[in-house]
Amino acid sequence: GNEIRQFAKAMMERMNISRQAEDGGGSTEEEKEKDEYIVVFSRSTTRLILNEAELIMALSQEFQMRVVTVSLEEQSFPSIVQLISGASMLVSMHGAQLVTSLFLPRGAVVVELFPYAVNPEQYTPYKTLASLPGMDLQYVAWRNTMEENTITHPDRPWDQGGIAHLEKDEQERILARKDVPRHLCCHNPEWFFRIYQDTLVDIPSFLEVLRDGLKARPSLKKTAKTASTVHPGRVREAQCQTSVQATNEAKLTVSWQIPWN
Repeated sequence: GNEIRQFAKAMMERMNISRQAEDGGGSTEEEKEKDEYIVVFSRSTTRLILNEAELIMALSQEFQMRVVTVSLEEQSFPSIVQLISGASMLVSMHGAQLVTSLFLPRGAVVVELFPYAVNPEQYTPYKTLASLPGMDLQYVAWRNTMEENTITHPDRPWDQGGIAHLEKDEQERILARKDVPRHLCCHNPEWFFRIYQDTLVDIPSFLEVLRDGLKARPSLKKTAKTASTVHPGRVREAQCQTSVQATNEAKLTVSWQIPWN
């Protein structure tokens, strides 16, 4: 986690971005609280949040914070990173855009939304990222369990969730399942069909999951920067030498190459 944070810092320096949360600028705690905000990833073509405006309103009312949306289709990557680097919470449908959570400040929350029939326990890269020692992020997953709150796209191309090219009985089997079974990455038609659904987020269950996930955390105030822990790199060129000094004395010497960090 600390190595990823070092990487994020280097990336931001290359993009001439300063981390808002750590600049401080002598702001009082009250001013910092006023500056807190939530970022929601908005998608315009696939995996839509059908009631995005309602979700934004619910988040704003629940946490008394402003909510801003970001879009990979409409904004530059540096401008998105700038916003995420100062956010208290990042909310997004499951997708590669969640890798930007590595730019969140310490103490922030990652909220990942999963479409109907997609089990969060089977798709954990962003949970793993948030949970790494040194990342200091909190992770919450919400899953749509209501089939009536989803829109599928069976007639789209296969790599956008279409299943019209499959045999009729295979299509019926996919439609009947309540859970995508475990599968190998990455061309499983059932996985594509379900992950490219559009979702109407059930606000009451979403807020309930969020409240439960944040119980251990009384508020979204950013935690103080923790002391950095350096984990040495892999041990390389390890050597072990023995020598007999005397009849009742032996010597053991262990050496290895200095770790890269």
